[in-house]
Amino acid sequence: MSKAIGIFVTGLSFAALCTAAGAQQLPKSGSINWHTGWKLVAEALPVADKTVQGHGNVVGVTFNDKGAGPLHLGPAECFFTFFVIDGKGTNLGYCAFGDADGDRIFTQFSGNVGLPNGYDEGTNVIAGGTGKYVGIQGSGPWKCKSAGANGESQCAQRLDYRLP
Repeated sequence: MSKAIGIFVTGLSFAALCTAAGAQQLPKSGSINWHTGWKLVAEALPVADKTVQGHGNVVGVTFNDKGAGPLHLGPAECFFTFFVIDGKGTNLGYCAFGDADGDRIFTQFSGNVGLPNGYDEGTNVIAGGTGKYVGIQGSGPWKCKSAGANGESQCAQRLDYRLP
């Protein structure tokens, strides 16, 4: 029986150590570079000749460019609106980016769609956060491109941030 208790206590100690290692401290300021794989669902309404407006959402997964750290292996969700004339336009929306610890950063974004380089580009502005991201402020660029015919897309993003 004491051998079983020893194994159980060792297992609990290991689990606690892994949890502490996973809950990383963030420097007070810096940059987070990550990419996201998305599934996009949108609804568009033609409102005039060559003019479309609409809304939609994307869901996906975040991957820190370093392979670990902030915003790595977490959920990502955004809601957006757009207005396009002759294939070029603007979008606005809100996102929630997470990590494996369950902590999140919330952003408000705006950008341009239908650019000649094939990308949509814009800026995320941090609106808030949970867990290790409480009180976070900052902003950074995003750049997205279609990755398939069924709403798949990928984005590269950066946030330059500061914590209280």
